[in-house]
Amino acid sequence: MNFTVRQTEKLKFSIPGSIKNLISCMPWSVSSRAFFCYNRIMKSFFFYDLETSGLNPRTDRIMQFAGQRTDMDLNPIGEPVNVLVKMTDDALPSPGAIMVTKITPQQTLADGITEAEFSKYVTEEIFTPETVAVGYNTVRFDDEFMRAVFWRNFYDPYEFEWKDGRSRWDMLDVVRLTRALRPEGINWPFTEDGKPTNRLELMTKLNGLSHEHAHDALSDVYATIAVAGLIREKQPELFKFLFSIRNKNDVKKIVNLDDKKPFVYTCGRYSAEFNKTTVAFPLTSGRNGNVLVFDLRNNLEELLQQEEPKFYPAVKELCLNRCPAVAPMSVLGQKNGWEKIGLSPETVQKNLEILLKHPEFAEKMRSEAEERPEFSEAEEPEAAIYDGFVNDADRVKIAAVRNADENKLADFCPDFHDPRLPELLLHYKGRNFPRALSETEAAEYEKYRRARLEKQAPRFIAELERVASQDDFVAEELKLYFESLFDTDY
Repeated sequence: MNFTVRQTEKLKFSIPGSIKNLISCMPWSVSSRAFFCYNRIMKSFFFYDLETSGLNPRTDRIMQFAGQRTDMDLNPIGEPVNVLVKMTDDALPSPGAIMVTKITPQQTLADGITEAEFSKYVTEEIFTPETVAVGYNTVRFDDEFMRAVFWRNFYDPYEFEWKDGRSRWDMLDVVRLTRALRPEGINWPFTEDGKPTNRLELMTKLNGLSHEHAHDALSDVYATIAVAGLIREKQPELFKFLFSIRNKNDVKKIVNLDDKKPFVYTCGRYSAEFNKTTVAFPLTSGRNGNVLVFDLRNNLEELLQQEEPKFYPAVKELCLNRCPAVAPMSVLGQKNGWEKIGLSPETVQKNLEILLKHPEFAEKMRSEAEERPEFSEAEEPEAAIYDGFVNDADRVKIAAVRNADENKLADFCPDFHDPRLPELLLHYKGRNFPRALSETEAAEYEKYRRARLEKQAPRFIAELERVASQDDFVAEELKLYFESLFDTDY
């Protein structure tokens, strides 16, 4: 087996052997292993970014993983990581996504590692104890893809976020809140039609920061570190504060249902006109321990008087474990904070008093939130990641699966309690260890694979026809890949 690391200079190193031995031979891995001992007494950031085959973490695949570890002062530790992950044979990529990244499935098959190898590597070498995983919109996008790949490959999908001092953070909302309240010293981009935007490539360009290849994962990692350094330099107190409240228990001190108070809240759901920032109020409990909050830009009685009241813009579920950018009201009293977000204390107080006159509204919102399905019904076990936690007995068997080699997997038939796991195991073996499948299992996997691809094919064909003119080479590669999966002419 060959293991190839894709580096910035496009140099490739191919070394035979087991995945663990291969990783230990790589220069960046030596740094990672050396750091691991040091890491036991010191936190570090690991900035990372993904390029994926599409936008849905439950059905699409990771194609590139890149990252750089830094100390808490953003100084690099060791060499960067840049790895391709083999496209699995049960998934068709989004042609539009491939046109952006220019990473073809064939390239991942030639230079990448399997999902099983990738999951083992990032668990043992990247998300080590005391690591803070951070990126640009990673909490809502990249972290979800990481959970999904861990679940598909029999790893705990959550431990990389919390266990042994691990945690996560996200620079996107840090940028948004900085722009809204403490923009001084930083050049802020706008779209061609004059609307505020925080796109990473525009932030770097306008502030003279290096970002050579937007939509290449490693280039985006370097850009994110540069933007983090810019905010840390220009607004160190805000940077320090937002880092200190990335944990949900710290967020609860500001968004507190037991002692309800208005707070400043920055979120992508809110209007760009006011830099995605408002004053919100903890309304009631939401799903999974989250909090429904009310945007105090709104007058509730005016909303109630509408012929068909629409509360969606005014009421939002704040997810405590997604590192929300929140702050106490005191920040608005400094540096013209109220003016910057287009609000006044009088408006907020008036709307709050009206809200408190309608306690039934909170209960109505809570009931509606509970009735609204959080996810669409999963059609396959890979997409059923959030359908429940596995029990302790299955956890032991799951560990045995991921630690088994191809030979052991061939005869391994654990009696799972969780109904998702037997089928998930069949697919895991088919994607990563096809020679471990029995004749009957191989037929079952092929039936599943073919059905999944046939369901995705119409969308793939239509999208490829729509974007093919953007890059003839990529279009031809996607056409050939499609034909190889179906063993037919396109």
